[in-house]
Amino acid sequence: MTLQTLAEWLRCPQCAEPLLAREPLALACPAGHSFDVNKRGFVNLVPGGSRMIGDSPAMLDARASFLGAGHFDPVRAALVAAARAAAAPRRIVDAGCGTGYYLDGLLAPGTTASALAMDISPHAVARAVRGGRALLEGADGAVDGLVADIWRPLPLRDASADLVFTVFAPRNLPEFHRALAPNGRLLVVVPTARHIRQLREAGQALDIPAEKAERLQAEAAPLFTAVGRAAVEYDIVVSPADAARLVGMGPSAHHAGAEADAGADAADRTVTVSVDVLSFVPR
Repeated sequence: MTLQTLAEWLRCPQCAEPLLAREPLALACPAGHSFDVNKRGFVNLVPGGSRMIGDSPAMLDARASFLGAGHFDPVRAALVAAARAAAAPRRIVDAGCGTGYYLDGLLAPGTTASALAMDISPHAVARAVRGGRALLEGADGAVDGLVADIWRPLPLRDASADLVFTVFAPRNLPEFHRALAPNGRLLVVVPTARHIRQLREAGQALDIPAEKAERLQAEAAPLFTAVGRAAVEYDIVVSPADAARLVGMGPSAHHAGAEADAGADAADRTVTVSVDVLSFVPR
């Protein structure tokens, strides 16, 4: 990440003019609006008054440990396969980056792609930028970081990305459409009604609405054409500690006691992983 590569992604959240690098650690637009860049390699452009709650360090620790054990590797592999089904993207936006686990899968060693790790949580963006920089050490690519509220107009320049992807995260379809190049691609990973059903049946995780993929396709239809859908479903055996991490790394963690309840059983358990990987191109 450099100030220049970060600026090339962004427009001013106040006036929509392009942001430009201003040494030593600031971005500014021609109208004079200025924003400090964190020394850890990202900029926070969340407007004042936003009530969005991002992942806490504890949630990110749980996610890093659980994902690091390989439980969701097939999901990441399906995402990478969907991305490679089109021309190799040069500019990638991870919308809701978390720890950067899925972005890391797209940044193969030696890649020259540039990536933007975006999340409402500054803790998440810091981790994703750090991990992506380590992967790209010695390569031509760069991983920049942006803290932004996904539900508001995004401070991304028009047509600045070849690929936007989001995994288990909120979506702003009109803004994704604006930020994508005309030949770009949107990838969305959503859980099915069978995802982690064992934990949900035990009252340890939040319910998942049925037919999420179908509803997303209908919602996206005015802006995007659906060009692919890959189903990924398999069972994993998790320890009580990993069951607690699985609950603690997602939205159920915001409910008091959820992680502790998930880890209350003394025995390993079987849990179903079930998602759809949806591919779209802009209309």
